[in-house]
Amino acid sequence: MRFVALKTEAQLDVQVLHRVRDRLVGQRTALTNQMRSILLERGIVVPKGRRKLLDALVALSSDGGGVGPRVRLLLDDMLDQWRALDDRIMAMDDEFADMARNDPAARRLATIPGIGVLNATALVAAIGDGRTFSRGRDLSAWLGLVPRQATTGGKPRLLGITKRGSKYLRKLIIQGARAALPSLSRTPTPLGSWLRGLLSRAHGNTVVVALASKLARIAWALLRNQTAFVAGGRRAA
Repeated sequence: MRFVALKTEAQLDVQVLHRVRDRLVGQRTALTNQMRSILLERGIVVPKGRRKLLDALVALSSDGGGVGPRVRLLLDDMLDQWRALDDRIMAMDDEFADMARNDPAARRLATIPGIGVLNATALVAAIGDGRTFSRGRDLSAWLGLVPRQATTGGKPRLLGITKRGSKYLRKLIIQGARAALPSLSRTPTPLGSWLRGLLSRAHGNTVVVALASKLARIAWALLRNQTAFVAGGRRAA
């Protein structure tokens, strides 16, 4: 039997905060997409980016720009909702930053490239000190970051990642790996050399997932050994 460690009340509270923040981010994304579609129906094409959309909405509020007064009022109201969501998300981000500063485990995780405040607090809330897992690969498998296998006639064939476990945690770690990949691949470290070798023979998205799995294993090692990340060392990898 595989036993799961009980979470503390503090861990459960942090997970609730993460779920609420993720819902607010989804609402903000849906709202901005709807605003873009309203403008597109009026022949106004806005380039990608939050700043571009905000500038277009501010310009419409001042001169109309071919949009009727009723639709302009509606867009102004939606812009107010957007700003209110931004304020709520920023307040939660500040709360997570305070948690990461006051929690030794989260501070250690934040020393890993690609593991920011959100990743660190979410990981600590989900796995605690990591003792539920006997090795780092078990954590990667729990997050769904390892490839599925199809074995026929004793010949294993690796497929895509399993995508098991927490979708939210996996998303955070993959996003962090994608952000850290360009800088890490240029470093004269064992991790940088490993990434350069992967980039020379695999697709970029495959390398991002491989790096995410590596970061999860490093995070497990730091939690179990209570050490900080050393960029050029092999202690945490």
